[in-house]
Amino acid sequence: MKLHIVKHRRTWYLLSAALCVLSIVALFIWGLRPGIDFTGGSLLELSFVSAPSQTAVHEALATAGHSEALVQLSEANVLIRTRPLTEDEHQALLATLSQSLGEATELQFDSIGPMIGEELREKALWGVGTSLAIIALYLAWSFRGSDVLFSGKKIALLTVLKTFHDVLISIGLFAVLGHFLGYEMDTAFVAGVLTILGYSINDGVVVLDRTRENAKLKISSRLEEIVDRAIDQTLARSLNTSVTVFLALLAVFLFGGGSTRPFAMLLLIGVFIGTYSSVFIASPLLVTLSKQKTIP
Repeated sequence: MKLHIVKHRRTWYLLSAALCVLSIVALFIWGLRPGIDFTGGSLLELSFVSAPSQTAVHEALATAGHSEALVQLSEANVLIRTRPLTEDEHQALLATLSQSLGEATELQFDSIGPMIGEELREKALWGVGTSLAIIALYLAWSFRGSDVLFSGKKIALLTVLKTFHDVLISIGLFAVLGHFLGYEMDTAFVAGVLTILGYSINDGVVVLDRTRENAKLKISSRLEEIVDRAIDQTLARSLNTSVTVFLALLAVFLFGGGSTRPFAMLLLIGVFIGTYSSVFIASPLLVTLSKQKTIP
């Protein structure tokens, strides 16, 4: 069955443009909520036999002298973010919470100073940018020697555009979730962005490489038909891979702890957007950007 995706490429471009604009608006209005990894502070995760209310947790924190603390509830687990705590303050807070809210089991405690947070933020930005640049250079080298239509530079450009599209929409949706659900940007977020980057590139290159092979086999003289055939040939593979990864991440999101859910949700979004762009954006862009529409 032929889907004729390239024929309707303007529709996909408009959809992607709308998602990108909405993502930029969300990032501009709400931004990404930085976690303690980037701002400094302490993060305490507790598990209670009986889940306390948000009001009760805030009252207990105020009693302990931490009225500025942020609280996030996840079933019977409570995530508390405060200013940096010493070990004595940490133990005193635990005692107060256990006395006010009932017996609690500490699941996690992290404390990071503001200087370390600033350093992590800078390294995270450098890491994402450097990774994308190195991958683009590798693709340009890997596809060297191809003709002008499928040159390494063009494949690298298309892949970078696709990846930027996927990462932008993913972090834009994450900003929306951060505003409404309290999801924060931490080191796991950076790992998630790098994972999306790698997944997006891998999925997109598969379709572009099949397009190049079809052109070599001269299955058609029209570039649009060659690209459509490549999409049809790789669609089942892309969907099977994406569904498998999606189900695994869904299990992590549903059954993992509260601290892993933002990471799992970011990857769920990234896998979905990456699969969409591989089929509806990357290869159609090859037709749009190519002055030569026929294969001699």
